Amino acid sequence: MKIEVALYATLSQYLPKGSQGHKASIECTDGVTVGQVIDQLGIPRPRPTMVLVNGIQASEDTPLGEGDLLALFPPLAGGCDQSLSA
Repeated sequence: MKIEVALYATLSQYLPKGSQGHKASIECTDGVTVGQVIDQLGIPRPRPTMVLVNGIQASEDTPLGEGDLLALFPPLAGGCDQSLSA
């Protein structure tokens, strides 16, 4: 089956060769999970922290179906130490 993957920021380097922009269509086995696709793409740990399937937050155990759009965002850095803001 075919699914669409959209990889953002630093994850875009794991798109298949020949991909344009931040999206690609990939072939997967029926019943594949988000985690298996992450492995198939060769994305190392730390794993993406925001995972969306068709615009809805999902986990690595979420099964994918024909034509689904899997969007992955890398872990975010930064933020504010709340103890310093007082």
